[in-house]
Amino acid sequence: MTATQDILQHTEGGVLTLTLNRPQRKNALTSAMYATLAEALDRAANDAAVRVVVIQGQEAMFSAGNDIEEFLHQPPAGTDSPVFRFLRAIATFPKPLLAAVCGPAVGIGTTMLFHCDLVYAGDNAAFSMPFVNLGLCAEGASSLIAPQMFGYHRAAEALLLGEPIYAEAALEVGLVNKVLPPHETNGYTQQVARKLAAKPLTSLVETKRLMKGAQQNAVVQCIHDEATVFAQLLRGPAAKEAFQAFLEKRTPDFSRV
Repeated sequence: MTATQDILQHTEGGVLTLTLNRPQRKNALTSAMYATLAEALDRAANDAAVRVVVIQGQEAMFSAGNDIEEFLHQPPAGTDSPVFRFLRAIATFPKPLLAAVCGPAVGIGTTMLFHCDLVYAGDNAAFSMPFVNLGLCAEGASSLIAPQMFGYHRAAEALLLGEPIYAEAALEVGLVNKVLPPHETNGYTQQVARKLAAKPLTSLVETKRLMKGAQQNAVVQCIHDEATVFAQLLRGPAAKEAFQAFLEKRTPDFSRV
C-alpha cells in the first residue's frame, strides 16, 4: 500500500485499486488528486502488471466532487489543467475500469463513472451533477453520454435541474450494474476485478476498444469543448456567486447574473 497525498494506490493480483482517501473533506478532489489519478491511469495503461483498475471511496462517501475552495481561489488554468488531464485519461483508458460507489457522488464523482466499464453502487449512493447550480456547465462528456444513457428528458433533469439520481434509479437507467449493501460494495467490486484479471488481457482490451471505438473521438472532443466553456464560466459572476454562497452557507442570488 502506498499513499500519494489523498489517493491510496494498491496493486495485487493484477488489480490496481485507487482509493479516494480524503474523508475529512468528503473526498473532495483537488488539483493534486486529479494529477495523481491521471498519472496512475497513464502508468497503468502501459504497465503489464496491471490488468484491471478499480476506483473506490468509503462506505459513506464516494466524492463530493471538486474542492470548492480551491476552485474559487485557484481555478483550472485551461484544458491542460489536472482535472481535464484526468478526464482525458479515464475516457481513453484501454483496460477494464471499475468503480465502487457508496454515498454521495457529486459532479465529477458522477461524470467519471460514464467512462467506467462496470459500476457497483451501495444502496446509499446518490449521483448528482449540479453544475448549472454552480454557474457552470456539464463536464466529462456528460452532455453527450448522459442523454444517450438516460434518455434526453432524464438527462435534462439531471443536468439542468441538478436533481440527484438514487441507486435504484441509477440501476434502471444503466449508470450502475448492481446495487448492494454499502459494506459489501467495495469487496464485491474487487471480486469482479479479480475475475476480469484472470481473463486474457488482449481480448478484454480489444473488446473494450471495439465497444467504445466508434464514439471515442466524439467523447474526447466533447470533453475538450465542455472544458473550454467550463473554464470560461468558472471565471464568470454566476460561478463566483455560487461558490461564495456555498462557503457562506447561504442561498446564491443569481438575479443579477
